[in-house]
Amino acid sequence: MSHDAASTASASRSGQLDPVFLDRLAELAVRTGLNLQPGQDLVMTAPLAALPLARAISRAAYRAGGGLVTPLFSDSEITLARYAEGAPECFDRAPAWLYDGMAKAFEAGAARLALVGDDPMALAGQDAAKVGRANRANAAAYRPALAAISGFHINWSIISCPTPDWAARIFPEPPADMALEKLAQAIARTARLDAPDPVAAWDAHNADLARRCEFLNAARFDALHFRAPGTDLTVGLADGHFWQGGASQARNGVRCNPNIPTEEVFTTPHAARVDGYVRATKPLSHQGSLIEEIEMRFEAGRAIEARSARGDDVLRDMLATDEGAARLGEVALVPHSSPVSQTGHLYFNTLFDENAASHIAMGQCYASCLENGDTLSRDEIAAKGGNASLIHVDWMIGSDKMDVDGVRAGQSPVALMRQGEWVSR
Repeated sequence: MSHDAASTASASRSGQLDPVFLDRLAELAVRTGLNLQPGQDLVMTAPLAALPLARAISRAAYRAGGGLVTPLFSDSEITLARYAEGAPECFDRAPAWLYDGMAKAFEAGAARLALVGDDPMALAGQDAAKVGRANRANAAAYRPALAAISGFHINWSIISCPTPDWAARIFPEPPADMALEKLAQAIARTARLDAPDPVAAWDAHNADLARRCEFLNAARFDALHFRAPGTDLTVGLADGHFWQGGASQARNGVRCNPNIPTEEVFTTPHAARVDGYVRATKPLSHQGSLIEEIEMRFEAGRAIEARSARGDDVLRDMLATDEGAARLGEVALVPHSSPVSQTGHLYFNTLFDENAASHIAMGQCYASCLENGDTLSRDEIAAKGGNASLIHVDWMIGSDKMDVDGVRAGQSPVALMRQGEWVSR
């Protein structure tokens, strides 16, 4: 996949995405993101605006010897029509039949690819209560399909596609074609498409993340201690926790990259062992609203105080989703020097923004981050400290002022990060 970086950077002409850029991103999604196997079916979800990339991925999947590619498209205008014209009761409904079908596809061995690219703030002007109801209904209906993903039963991946609406959100000043080109350039950089061989670049990056995980898994820390302006937080780690990052092997034996881009190593916190206070370092785009300057205080694992300068009603509604929504399901370490951080943009998109800074997530844990997690029942996961919830919402707490220590009972803390960067080992 060798290619001149300069031509990759020119990813848009007259408002149209460069076919070479699309083909390179598609090959990366199929080969590195999914590692799609010969004969393996693929279920792909995408916004309608990402149709050019979806087509390129379909071609790449068939070239790789994959089985049947089934695309499922959404459309922002149709979504907005629901809020403008829909009866009140429609916000408590979700297509369970569709998610049941997806679950059956995963049980039969299909891979899962999600393309993201819609304007993340498209619902910003809608009734927050309706948005919350619709999301809760959707989360409940999606559970059968989500189980295959959160339990890492299948190879799956998420990748972004530059779209005009998303580009205009990030770059409101330039003309539309220039904004789209700037977003395509940012995606190319963070996906390592500017490397002579992007697949080889991802192999090297995955090896670096694997070395971090090996150290953390050998260290067996009981907790992490985060210190920064507005933050003094101790995050206890689940019993038998296991660090992951970059490429991982799914239960079906296929090694894949669930997120492109990804700069994090992450694990499961103990739902009852989080104490202290923490301040967000980036806004959180959630359910079409921007939540800014989040501050939370935790006791015995639960967020007992939460406030934000903007989007406070959305934040409180999120934390009230269920009992587990006010507890942590993930903790992740990301260096401040990550390629996503160095672009200097707020993407209003968790896939990108979470890879710009260390972060924590409210809600559902990943069973795959527990030793032998694939064999544990829900009660056994809970007994080890794993959290359960209908939501999983990441928000960013890292910066170039963040220090992180690993903590073991009765021992001196071990420096892991200083001023947002990994301590060399």
